[in-house]
Amino acid sequence: MTDLELLRHTVATLAYRAGKTMRNAPASFADFKPGPTSNTPVQIVAHMGDLFDWALTMVHGEPKWNAATPQSWDKEVARFFAALTRFDNALANEPIKFELTKIFQGPIADALTHTGQLAALRRLAGCPMKGESYVRGDIVIGRVGFEQTPANPKYEFD
Repeated sequence: MTDLELLRHTVATLAYRAGKTMRNAPASFADFKPGPTSNTPVQIVAHMGDLFDWALTMVHGEPKWNAATPQSWDKEVARFFAALTRFDNALANEPIKFELTKIFQGPIADALTHTGQLAALRRLAGCPMKGESYVRGDIVIGRVGFEQTPANPKYEFD
């Protein structure tokens, strides 16, 4: 497996895990705040969209950060997966003008951290999603949209 294939597999893994934390969340989850200085889930997802807008500018060799104003939960989830798709398509089809290691350690690693935060916040908000044996997940390079192969129930746990 090449470095680029591993990076794209990581992006597909992020899509799989992030989709699981976002799918079937109740409407009340978007604005859940466990503490006065905590970011809400919708703010976290908006930031995740910003991360992949930034990652795409890195691929093009002109890194530029832009923080978008958070919208509704559904719009931010859609924006995140659209940004992730644009990024993965660029990795697959365009010359990469930035260090892959820097792309990984910046936006990708940050988004993985935030995916874990969303999973923890779901539990705190009283709407946990099931964990699973992720090594058995059907994760495929290039499958980076919201819709993913459902987890196999025999590998899920509470």
